[in-house]
Amino acid sequence: MTFPVIGVVGGGQLARMMAPAATALGFELRVLAEGEDVSAVQAVATAPIGDYKDLAALLEFSEGLDVMTFDHEHVPTEHLRALIEAGVNVQPGPDALVHAQDKLVMRAAIDRLGLPNPAWAAVHGVEDLVAFGEQTGWPIVLKTPRGGYDGKGVRIVHSADDARSTTDWFDAMSPLLAEEKVDFSRELSALVARTPDGESRAWPVVHTVQVDGVCDEVIAPAQDIPVEVAAAAEEAALRIANELGVTGVMAAELFETPGVGVGFLVNELAMRPHNTGHWTQDGSVTSQFEQHLRAVLNLPLGATDALGAVVVMKNFLGGDNQDLFSAYPKALAYEPAAKVHCYGKSVRAGRKIGHVNLVGNSTADVDSIRRRATVVADIIRDGRMPAETTSEETA
Repeated sequence: MTFPVIGVVGGGQLARMMAPAATALGFELRVLAEGEDVSAVQAVATAPIGDYKDLAALLEFSEGLDVMTFDHEHVPTEHLRALIEAGVNVQPGPDALVHAQDKLVMRAAIDRLGLPNPAWAAVHGVEDLVAFGEQTGWPIVLKTPRGGYDGKGVRIVHSADDARSTTDWFDAMSPLLAEEKVDFSRELSALVARTPDGESRAWPVVHTVQVDGVCDEVIAPAQDIPVEVAAAAEEAALRIANELGVTGVMAAELFETPGVGVGFLVNELAMRPHNTGHWTQDGSVTSQFEQHLRAVLNLPLGATDALGAVVVMKNFLGGDNQDLFSAYPKALAYEPAAKVHCYGKSVRAGRKIGHVNLVGNSTADVDSIRRRATVVADIIRDGRMPAETTSEETA
């Protein structure tokens, strides 16, 4: 009996966190890594170094694979098509993945599907940008269609005068994406998975907290969300996945807009496991990482039920503490129920280096769960107990 070989292009923390799920199911996981020091290399036995922008490297990596999937969306679309022509099983395929690669393509697709979209336009220069701002109302948001993540490639433009200072962006890339600046109450994420045969499942819609454009915290399920809004968000994400032919995990990031339309607007799409789904590792029957592997192999999908009334995921970024392990005794003793996930990265200010998951039995405890998860993350980041922690909390 032989088990499948799955190749992941990209060696970041998402590929790293696929490894335990692959091991449990008996699959062999291989990673095409960007360098010897990337996150997944420590967790995957076969991790050749290669450039995902080099078709020859991708073709060489594809040898012996049952399926090729991705840690990120940046592999050139033309390379994906060439791989498929060479007989490689690529999941998700380029026709779906382009919607996560190019925000202009994504916006047009959301319009075509009749789903709630912010006002937007493809702008080719400063004059187009000014015209959009005058029509929509200032401020507006300017985005690079490709390559942006974690707040990068996003700029708030406050006026026509401000718009005239964006020429450097148009010199680097054109057209750009202009969007209305949405007045929203909070950000949500609807995470789903789909197989090539069309089976699809959704996890509960979650509340995501962003700090400086980076996901800081996730609360699952989103608290106090109207049942009809949660259902509509879940249905929208499933429809996007099915209509666009997505395979694997997909996250639809949403703006919640109470009392306006269906109660949300689509912000962005990601076609891979996603930071807003890390809570599923310890808080769901099936984690997003196991589900992604099942999906790309066209296996039946796992149950997505939450394992507690509320689950909190708290990211920690690089801070003052370079020796993360030295903080473990304090962090783990403070909250024995916390599950710590560290990415094996060198510490650098502002860099995602790990997260903490904590499951609670009652939604009434959500504030306490958030606080306790944050303290664990802060201890690891800073190497010490937070100054505001009370003696009762450390008892």
